[in-house]
Amino acid sequence: QVQLVESGGGLVQAGGSLILSCAASGRTFNSYTVGWFRQAPGKDREFVASISASGSRTTFGDAVAGRFTISRDNAKDTVYLQMNLLKPEDTAVYSCAADRYGSSYTALYTRTSDFGAWGQGTQVTVSS
Repeated sequence: QVQLVESGGGLVQAGGSLILSCAASGRTFNSYTVGWFRQAPGKDREFVASISASGSRTTFGDAVAGRFTISRDNAKDTVYLQMNLLKPEDTAVYSCAADRYGSSYTALYTRTSDFGAWGQGTQVTVSS
């Protein structure tokens, strides 16, 4: 089982940037697709971005495409979410997750049901 810990959240003004980190420990991290999800109060969890185990493929949710990027450093067992041009509606708890299969270097997943290990989340607040 992979254990994940997020960091980097905080308070930022609209138009600003933040970088979130997702640090992994446990099983071989470079076998897992990693995703970022967010959940605002009173709303369902929303897909943000995911990156394949190899790092060669990425995909983004419609709400963040063009503003966020995702990358990984498998030597450091860490995935990063670079968030630019932040908006108040980006305010949420952001969580990273590793897929439940660990069997493909190129697969991308966007559904919460495809992810089996989750971090505790980090709060991002964007002020207007």
